[in-house]
Amino acid sequence: MRRRLLGPAFKDPYRNTCARISARVLTTAALASGLSTFLVAQAPPPPARMLVMPFDNLKRDTSIFWLGEGSAVVLADDLNALGAPAITREERRQAFERLQVPATASLSDATIIRIGQLVGASEVVTGTLQLEGETLVVHARAIALETGRISHDVIERGPMPEMFGTFERIARQIAPSARSSEEVERQHPPLVVFENYIKGLLAEQLATAINYLNAALAAAPTFDRARLALWDLYTDQGDHAKALAAVVPVAADSPWSRRARFLGALSSLNLGKYDEAFAGFKAFTDTQPSADALNNMGVVQLRRGATTPGGPPTYYFNKAAEADPRDPDYFFNLGYAYWIARDPQAAIYWLREAVRRNPADGDAHFILGVSLAAGGGATEASRERELARRLSSKYEQWEKRPAADAVPKGLERVKDGIELPHASQIEAALATSDQRELAQFYLDRGRRLFQQENDREAIVELNRTLYLSPYEAEAHLLVGRIHLRNNRVRDAIDAFKISVWSSETAQAHIALGEAYLQAKDSASARTEGERAAVLDPSSDDAKRLLDRIGAP
Repeated sequence: MRRRLLGPAFKDPYRNTCARISARVLTTAALASGLSTFLVAQAPPPPARMLVMPFDNLKRDTSIFWLGEGSAVVLADDLNALGAPAITREERRQAFERLQVPATASLSDATIIRIGQLVGASEVVTGTLQLEGETLVVHARAIALETGRISHDVIERGPMPEMFGTFERIARQIAPSARSSEEVERQHPPLVVFENYIKGLLAEQLATAINYLNAALAAAPTFDRARLALWDLYTDQGDHAKALAAVVPVAADSPWSRRARFLGALSSLNLGKYDEAFAGFKAFTDTQPSADALNNMGVVQLRRGATTPGGPPTYYFNKAAEADPRDPDYFFNLGYAYWIARDPQAAIYWLREAVRRNPADGDAHFILGVSLAAGGGATEASRERELARRLSSKYEQWEKRPAADAVPKGLERVKDGIELPHASQIEAALATSDQRELAQFYLDRGRRLFQQENDREAIVELNRTLYLSPYEAEAHLLVGRIHLRNNRVRDAIDAFKISVWSSETAQAHIALGEAYLQAKDSASARTEGERAAVLDPSSDDAKRLLDRIGAP
């Protein structure tokens, strides 16, 4: 049984809520530190699993362009069928979205290994493939992340029509198993169906993708993965009626039935068919507990309105948070629902739990600030709103809303995790890897791009850093320097000020002084140069800055 992390108040936020809410504002260091030490200590270590990356098409052979992605899909499927847990394509895609890594990017081995570490993989499998006449040649390498050594180096050949057999032999060498080939092969559709399915996943044009997936279904109507892929396409386009129609035919005995039912309920929710959505999510969680389904039942109730039978939305958000105390979205929804219910004290409690789990949640900080203001905590409210503004400029517009309608509608968070086998473990690994570590990953890339004077890409990476760690002083310093060398002096001054405020260094004061000097504000420049000299009396840069300014 999962331990409850928050004690009696977790079940009843009204009981002693005020007594349990600390009056202390979260410090800047705590806000930038990722998940709390307590939660990290409580999270169980995820089991070992493998991350299979798309293989490189050595000769750029257009006839097998689809097999780069297809190799990762089929090899991960085979490893799972043999009992070796591998991250599926859907999970890999979710992880890449979380890491903001383009799914089609060509990545170095070092980056792939780093991603493997961040998602908690024990091994990363990479490889190459090529056609030699009619023979497919596949070279796979498995790298054990703990040692950094190649644990398996496999080359297999086979006729292209027997591609599945070639990859099964590779899988068996990486993960020996007594399971029969029949058990592995029964999951594979005909090769032409699989090819159309992968081409549908890779197609950039919607119509082309739909045509490939429909061709796969025409040849194999029970290949339900294609139906799920169609659901993704239609949902991305906002065509929820077609998305719902895509998954309705999935049979109850299909291995993809449970996921299809979840997606169908999600489509009903998006269509405003709240009775059908609620019934769908309830049936889903009745057969097997699901935090995502419970959360979405709360969303349904929130959108239905306060007088709807079935229980208040807070009941379902609370149940979701009990089922998975690591996910900040459930706590955000709880706080947001209590704010809508005009209970600012309960909103404060749960929103603090949300930002404790995700310090970079701007919406949570903003609504927490509004709730604190309503509860009389003006100083704390100001600090929370300030932090929200640091995270995004949109909150400046939100602050212009009338006091009676200070928080926008429709901020509740719908979950579409869809119960993927290892998805929650990947999320836990990404969370417990410490947001500062991930922020450092982006900061390193931003620093390199800055040094290469690739300012456009550097800003993207540095903004990712600041999303995860809002007070990362070096990131603000680099952003300021990019602005300064592009003659955006006022923007540079603002960035340097935040850098100084985040972590006072001689280097940041010197940079701010240089910006003031360009702005022809010699007095402010001198103040910064003198402060830098105090912090680092041996700094030649500080001396040069003061020399350039001259005597007062």
